[in-house]
Amino acid sequence: MSLDGRIRELSRRHLSLEAELRDAILHPSSQDEDIREIKRRKLRLKEELERLRAGNRSAA
Repeated sequence: MSLDGRIRELSRRHLSLEAELRDAILHPSSQDEDIREIKRRKLRLKEELERLRAGNRSAA
């Protein structure tokens, strides 16, 4: 998979986690630990996206 393809895939996953987080927050039955885990996963994706984008800019 190309770098641009990887960035697009991670961006889609990040958006999916955003929707999952919104749903979890809106449902009072959601556990705090579940919400924290979604936020952790989302942050890891964001950090990887930033790292890949920074590398992509320096290579261009």
